[in-house]
Amino acid sequence: MSKKLIIDYLDSEIGTIITVFYDGALCALDFKDYEDRCLRLLKKNYPQHHLEHRNDPYGFKACLDRYMAGDFLAFDAVNITLTGTGFQQEIWQSLRKIPAGTTMSYGALARNIGRPKAARAVGYANFLNPIALALPCHRVIGKNGALTGFAGGLDRKKWLLAHEKTRPG
Repeated sequence: MSKKLIIDYLDSEIGTIITVFYDGALCALDFKDYEDRCLRLLKKNYPQHHLEHRNDPYGFKACLDRYMAGDFLAFDAVNITLTGTGFQQEIWQSLRKIPAGTTMSYGALARNIGRPKAARAVGYANFLNPIALALPCHRVIGKNGALTGFAGGLDRKKWLLAHEKTRPG
């Protein structure tokens, strides 16, 4: 049976944001210029689905606006649903624990979950993060402080970290 996914496109300071909801929970958040990636992940995670457009489903725009206005806890209340391996889900949930205004290296994140040799696997799970912003993968950086890999582009990562007034962690 095909799953109904609700999709919307929201304008923001960092470009058009795609949101996708399944059964009332956010299951994808990406950027319009990376829509192909978003759709590929949806196909992988929800092989039998159809997309239905709805304007501002579940009032997410207000949450996004609060974040953009400086309420960096705005996404904490967002109901999310994740599909992925147990390891990926563990990493994605750990992202929510990195406070705004700080960063963490891939290696530190691996150590935090008790897998100190898994920095590369953490990086790959981060790359596959289906819900940007709400699972703040932009707060994860290279061990030398380099702004490495962000599926929304490094310019957005820089903007997000500056917006959150990030200090090296």
